[in-house]
Amino acid sequence: MTDCQLYLISPLDVTGDFPQRLERALDAGPGLATAFQFRVKDIDQHEAARLAEPLQAICAARDVAFIVNDDVALAKRLGADGVHLGQGDGDVRDAREELGREAQIGVTCHASRHLAMEAGEGGADYVAFGAFFDSTTKASEHRPEPEILEWWSTVFEIPCVAIGGITPANCAPILAAGADFLAVSGAVWNGDEVAAVKAFAQRIGAEQNGAA
Repeated sequence: MTDCQLYLISPLDVTGDFPQRLERALDAGPGLATAFQFRVKDIDQHEAARLAEPLQAICAARDVAFIVNDDVALAKRLGADGVHLGQGDGDVRDAREELGREAQIGVTCHASRHLAMEAGEGGADYVAFGAFFDSTTKASEHRPEPEILEWWSTVFEIPCVAIGGITPANCAPILAAGADFLAVSGAVWNGDEVAAVKAFAQRIGAEQNGAA
């Protein structure tokens, strides 16, 4: 069983002391969070780039992939490590052409095996399933069962990300089903980020020791 890692997703507000909070979260579990998604809405690209700059530097210093949500043009402008595409955000192949071979491109596939296979065939670097639980970050009517992660990781080599309301208290079935990444936002940023990351580290470690 591969080691599951954290995929941190930013809150919509990344102003104020958020850069320091990101540093603390990443340093609380070195090597645990290997990707960070920059997710802001309703601001222009110039402002988004200004807000992204310190966060991108923090990630680069810790070898954490800096992924831009939804916006291929912004990812290109920033020289980001990749982009995450929702179902309405364009095609993997087009994003690949824009961002190059090295870019990490992920796709939201909700609860659909078909969408996931399409994304994989299109050249996605990872697929994301969710929301597994009620989320305070983003509403979703899609509710996959953990079995979809088991099916995916048995059949395909491409990593799968579980998203949606995941906390240290409820993630055990997701881990057991073989998720490569837990995408988390509210569970970390709505409280003490250091305690949250440590709690995830403990739960992931316990699951892996149990499965060993």
